[in-house]
Amino acid sequence: MNYKETIDYIYNRMPLFQVVGSAGYKEGLDGMRAFDDLLGHPHQSFRTIHVAGTNGKGSTSHTLASVLQSAGYKVGLFTSPHLKDFRERVRVNGEMMSKEFVVDFVERYGKYFDVIYPSFFEVCVAMAFDYFRQEKVDVAVIEVGLGGRLDSTNIITPELSVITNISFDHTNFLGNTLGEIAGEKAGIIKSGIPVVIGEAEDADVRKAFLDKAKTVGAPIHFVDEEIKVNSVANGFVDEKAVLKFNIDGTDFSTTLLGDYQHRNMATAFLAVRYLRQVGFAISDEALQHGFLHTVDQTHLLGRWQQLGTNPLTLCDTGHNEAGIRFVTAQLERTPHKHIRFVYGVMKDKDVPHILPMLPQDAIYYYTQASTPRAMPCEMLKEKANAGGLPGDCYPTVAEALAAARRDAEPGDVVFVGGSTYVVAEIPGLE
Repeated sequence: MNYKETIDYIYNRMPLFQVVGSAGYKEGLDGMRAFDDLLGHPHQSFRTIHVAGTNGKGSTSHTLASVLQSAGYKVGLFTSPHLKDFRERVRVNGEMMSKEFVVDFVERYGKYFDVIYPSFFEVCVAMAFDYFRQEKVDVAVIEVGLGGRLDSTNIITPELSVITNISFDHTNFLGNTLGEIAGEKAGIIKSGIPVVIGEAEDADVRKAFLDKAKTVGAPIHFVDEEIKVNSVANGFVDEKAVLKFNIDGTDFSTTLLGDYQHRNMATAFLAVRYLRQVGFAISDEALQHGFLHTVDQTHLLGRWQQLGTNPLTLCDTGHNEAGIRFVTAQLERTPHKHIRFVYGVMKDKDVPHILPMLPQDAIYYYTQASTPRAMPCEMLKEKANAGGLPGDCYPTVAEALAAARRDAEPGDVVFVGGSTYVVAEIPGLE
C-alpha cells in the first residue's frame, strides 16, 4: 500500500471517534497494553511528560515541547486530533513523522489488528511511541486524548503529570459534574510523580485532585498557589504579533494570541520549574525562546489564528463551554463594525446551552464539517434561529467563509469556529 491507501485502510478498518462519535471510543487499557506488549514497550525507551485537561492541553503540550527543544533536547510530541494531515499527531522537533513510517508500521503490525482489535486511537498511540523509539527522542510530551484514567496514553510512567483545567465536555464518558470529570482526569496522577494543576477554582475539582494525589503519594502543585501572572497585554516582537505577560517579575512573550493563553503559559512555566527538579537542564534563555517560538517550532494551528487582514479573519478551535466563553469575550473586545461568524458544531454538542454564550449581535453563516458527526447546517440554523441567532446555511466551510468575506464591510471581523473539525476545513490553513 502507498501512504494514501494506508491512511484509508486505518480510517476504514477502525472506527474513528472524531467521525462516528461514541461508537469510536474504546474504554479501558487492556487493548493498549496488549499492543504495547507486541511492540516491546517502546515508551520505556524515552522520558515522558503527560498532559491532560479539558481546555489548553494542546497549547500547553506544544509550549512544553518548544521549551525542551530550545533547551537542546530531541523532543517527541503526540497530540490529537489533527487538522489537515494525520501525521500532525506525531512530531519530532516539530517535524511530522514520515509517510514511509506510517506505511511500514501498518505493514508490520496490520496482521495483528484482527487479534488485538485496536481502536483508531490505540493505533495512533502505538505508532507514536514506536516512532519516538526509532527516532531516539530524549523526551516526549504526550497529550491525553479523552479523560485520563482510561485513556490509551495512560500506560506511561511520566517524569511529570500536568492537568490544565476542568470544564464540561464529553460528559457522556467522563461524568455530569466537574468533580466527576476531574476524577477521570486525575487518573494520570501516579505514585511519586509530581503533578502540576493549572486551574482548580471549583472546590470539588480541587478536592478530586488532592484526594488522588494523597492516595497515590504524588507531590501536587497548583499554579494559583505558587506563581503570579501580571500585566497581560498584546504587543509585537520583531514585527510579530505576540501576547506579552509577566510571571513572578519576568517578562515573556508568545505568538499564541488567545487571551486565555496566559493561563496555559503559567501552567507551562510551573511545569518547567518541576522538570528542572527532576533533572532537565532548561535555562532561562531556553524558557524565553521556547515560549516565543512555540508556533514556529511546533507548527501549532488554529489557536486564535489570524487568517487574513482585509477583512480581519480569525479562527479558534475552542468548542466546549469554557472555550466558547473565552472566544466570545475576545471577539467582543476585538475592534469591529460587525462580527461575521462562520459556525458549525458536532451533533453531540448541547447546542441550546451553547447558543446563549455566542455574540448575540453577530451575523451568522451556519455550516458543517464533512464528517458524519457534524450537525447538518439546516438543523443548526433551525436551532439557532429559534434561539434568536438568525443566519443562512452553507453546505461547506469554504462556501460559508467565502460568503462571510464577500459580505464583509470595512471594519468587519470574520471568525471561524465552533468545532475543531470546522477549523480543519478552512481552505489554506497553515
